[in-house]
Amino acid sequence: MPRMRKKADLPSKLCQACGRPFAWRKKWRTVWDEVKTCSDRCKSELRQKGRP
Repeated sequence: MPRMRKKADLPSKLCQACGRPFAWRKKWRTVWDEVKTCSDRCKSELRQKGRP
């Protein structure tokens, strides 16, 4: 079994909605390049900003 990684060793990004850093999650392993926000709340806020 592989050894656990420390959270500090994982890749991270800045959220486009709130500007906070967030770390890689296992559920994002196939779509990490497409992830832009840290949470569903930020995702909905980003969509609200984009609407006229």
